[in-house]
Amino acid sequence: MAASFERLGWSGKGLSQFERYLREHEAGTRMVFIARTNGAFAGYVTVLWCSVYPPFSEAGIPEISDLNVPPSLRRRGVGSRLMDEAERLIAERSPVAGVGVGLHEDYGAAQRLYVQRGYVPDGRGITSRGNRIAFGERVTVDDDLILWFTKMLPSVNQNTSVGQS
Repeated sequence: MAASFERLGWSGKGLSQFERYLREHEAGTRMVFIARTNGAFAGYVTVLWCSVYPPFSEAGIPEISDLNVPPSLRRRGVGSRLMDEAERLIAERSPVAGVGVGLHEDYGAAQRLYVQRGYVPDGRGITSRGNRIAFGERVTVDDDLILWFTKMLPSVNQNTSVGQS
């Protein structure tokens, strides 16, 4: 995974991050879903059971975090399938899923995906480095400038079955 992102020139997606995700997955604080296409890495998403965003953590809203699909594999349903699995898992514990998305153009695909899937802004404005941004405050547009969204999930108690093919 780290090598895939290194080839794209994406910083911050190094081996140490994925080793941390593995430790958190094993500890049960983060679930990690990995997509493969024709046996090759195609993307991943994680679920944080206790969000770093205080309004989510205080309300017990799990956070879908760090959805990544390499650009060459986008618009093929990989991100949607990863989101399906994350939402399915969250629905076992919570009626609501949360997600934060960056505001600059590199996050455009994710912004569109979340809105198309029914996520709506939580109404609390934007944050940067975990802090709410006040009216008139100046900020740097970077990966830490985030707008937060929530989505009501269908109950897992419905009599609906999904099979594998």
